[in-house]
Amino acid sequence: MFSKLFGKKKESSGLRYAPHNPNGYGNWSFLGTDMHSHLIPGIDDGAQTIEDSIMLIQRLQSMGYHSAITTPHIKYDHYPNNNYNIQSGLHGLQQALHERNINFPIRAAAEYYIDDHFMQLLEAGELMPVVDNQVLVEISFMFEPVRFDDILFRIQAKGYKPILAHPERYAYYHGNMQAYHDLRNKGCYLQLNTLSLFGYYGGAVKRAAEDLLSAGLYQYCGTDMHHIKHADNLQAMLQSGVMPVLQQTPFLNTSMQLV
Repeated sequence: MFSKLFGKKKESSGLRYAPHNPNGYGNWSFLGTDMHSHLIPGIDDGAQTIEDSIMLIQRLQSMGYHSAITTPHIKYDHYPNNNYNIQSGLHGLQQALHERNINFPIRAAAEYYIDDHFMQLLEAGELMPVVDNQVLVEISFMFEPVRFDDILFRIQAKGYKPILAHPERYAYYHGNMQAYHDLRNKGCYLQLNTLSLFGYYGGAVKRAAEDLLSAGLYQYCGTDMHHIKHADNLQAMLQSGVMPVLQQTPFLNTSMQLV
């Protein structure tokens, strides 16, 4: 699908990138909504103050995003957030945007770390979906959860659809494309961290992201925005030859309508 658009072929994935363009390849408006970020102040490792939150939102808006679904961590040992404090933080952020006359629709879900606490929330039916019944989950960067297949089945048996955050960052899957296909075949959506393709997380992650994108395995694309360095790199990425590839990818972000 990319053969008519791009120049030099990337051997690891078959993607063809356009040349670097100092004038940029448009903006991020083709996605519309950013569905993975950490913009509620002071509750995880993302924005720490309301000023941080406003600054990051203004950067997203200036780069073409229309809206955002922010997804604070729920990881019991580190970020023991819950529906109440997330919604309370969201309300404060929305109020701050209103006071500053910033028209940027935002709502909250969560990025759930799969652990015993998550399984308890799942059993209680107390999850905060990103959209419809779709919940954003992450797993250990060190090792795949024990009986992950069973966990994915249990999520779906409870009426939810899992979206696995940044699968390209789990090193134990690198070089094993069948594992990614298996995740998709087991009903798990896959979400690209945009900056993975820019080399932000290292070469191995970049290659894995290229392979997944080339194979058409991603359904969502998210910034995973935490801080100003992420915003600066997203801005710089607009000049990268990967942008036309992303713009041709049918991400489901475009189906998210926030009012």
